[in-house]
Amino acid sequence: MTRIAEIVRAWPKAELHLHLEGSMRPATVVELARRHGVSVTPEEVAARYSYPDFDGFIQSYIWVTSFLRRPEDYAFIAHRLFEELAGQNVTYAEITLSVGVMLWREQDASAIFGALRAAGEEAARGGLRAQWVFDVVRQFGPEKAMDVARLAVRHTDEGVVAFGMGGDELAVPAGHFQEAYDYTRNHGLHSLVHAGEIGEPDEVRRAVELLGAERVGHGIAAFLDPAVMAMLAERRIPLEVCPTSNLRTGALTRLWRSRSLPRSSASLPSLREHPVAQLFHAGVPVTLSTDDPAMFETTLAGEYEAAAQAGLTVHELASIAEEGMEAAFLAAPERDRLLARLREMLRAQGLVY
Repeated sequence: MTRIAEIVRAWPKAELHLHLEGSMRPATVVELARRHGVSVTPEEVAARYSYPDFDGFIQSYIWVTSFLRRPEDYAFIAHRLFEELAGQNVTYAEITLSVGVMLWREQDASAIFGALRAAGEEAARGGLRAQWVFDVVRQFGPEKAMDVARLAVRHTDEGVVAFGMGGDELAVPAGHFQEAYDYTRNHGLHSLVHAGEIGEPDEVRRAVELLGAERVGHGIAAFLDPAVMAMLAERRIPLEVCPTSNLRTGALTRLWRSRSLPRSSASLPSLREHPVAQLFHAGVPVTLSTDDPAMFETTLAGEYEAAAQAGLTVHELASIAEEGMEAAFLAAPERDRLLARLREMLRAQGLVY
């Protein structure tokens, strides 16, 4: 364990950008597939978890989620994820569910969510607070998004705190989803949007101005436009930055190639070129997350290590950990209590005063 990992491991942390379906480690996939009469090896899963580009990642995501067929399958992987998060000293998590994919596969999303709620309640007894984000797939279009929006609203009193949108941000213009976002916001849900991952900085602006995004998933393209960074900083809209994901999906490479940006070597960009430090130093609120931790072979501590490679100091990482807790969709008393626990540890390490 590196020095950064050891320090971060002690922090009672929040994770805000985490897809349940992307959390299945190879051993979990093997066991899940066996339940459905399919034989795969850990090596085969690992091979599927290696992608040449973002489209390759999407295809692997479709493959691995094909083994999620019943509510008990989702509960099984949730229990595995909660064990992993507890082992990383994560005390609060907002977990994204691909409800759009569930409906596409004609699954009973409400029954699945019931099983997940029960798993979350068990995790809470062990000290991990989890809430849920119902996510739509952008390329499925606005009508399908409304189907997810209605389901999200139906479960607002059961731990669903936000409505989000992932998938291919270049597939359908953001403005087409205003009805779904207006609907969920009017019913008390928070708004999240993946933007600026493979798209231009204007996708980040549209997520905020058209869809009312309160946090932006990824958002790394914002560093290409000082005006977009200034908007995020002024409005205090956090980015959910996932450095390893950006490297593994080719999003970082795509960003560099689109603008012919300088690199530290003639090879593909590495974590040293990730713009997380530039965003932070520009005053943009930054949080760190794993995105799809199993599919990218990472952990939350690993993302803090990645941010350190990108040029952030341990004191700056501590500020990012605080931002992660402050940006949580929690009532103020509970958020303040979790934040106080984090700051107590940071003070013990001499990182805040």
